[in-house]
Amino acid sequence: MTVLYIGVYGASGFGKEVMPLVRQQFPTLNKDHFVFIDDGQTGIILNGYAVLGYTEFLSKPSKHKAVTIAIANSQIREKLVKRLTEDHVQHLDIQASNTIILDEVEIGEGSLLCPFTCLTSNIKIGKFFHANIYSYVAHDCVIGDYVTFAPGAKCNGNIHIEDHAYIGTGAVIKQGTPDKPLVIGKGAIVGMGAVVTKSIPAGVTVIGNPARILEKS
Repeated sequence: MTVLYIGVYGASGFGKEVMPLVRQQFPTLNKDHFVFIDDGQTGIILNGYAVLGYTEFLSKPSKHKAVTIAIANSQIREKLVKRLTEDHVQHLDIQASNTIILDEVEIGEGSLLCPFTCLTSNIKIGKFFHANIYSYVAHDCVIGDYVTFAPGAKCNGNIHIEDHAYIGTGAVIKQGTPDKPLVIGKGAIVGMGAVVTKSIPAGVTVIGNPARILEKS
């Protein structure tokens, strides 16, 4: 079925980067088929596109609507996915034209792969994965749902990243082994520029080189 009305959910800086990628995937659609969705910025024009509230987006007469979520916070992303699913809005998979994907790569629905992303071989990725510019996932990695890679995140081979983990800008995760993958626990945050050399537990934040757990004050 032809997609007639498309929304980028989130009118932040990231949303402004994502909109051109969405347009590239639907080159036959006119500009007025695309909008931003952001309840906090309704009624403005951003980069030539209208910003609508979610209810207004749903009220548009098009029978077929589709959305990509340009919001890095994975908890918010999951809530929006539930809302969109309940309202029968299609989830888009967005991929920059210069993304590199090699052999045996599985990606769940709703992924967003920004320019210069590289996914090599034998990788399994869950749903609603975000890979920002210049990030990569190397061989034999398993990535859960709602995982977010900031720009330049480097995930080397034999790494398991659990649901809702966040890998910060320029972070490097050391390669694991087939018999002992390095694990990033559920909801863990890897800080900007961190160098992760060993598995980290769920829910913690790690910073530095080598990465260490940031203790709560």
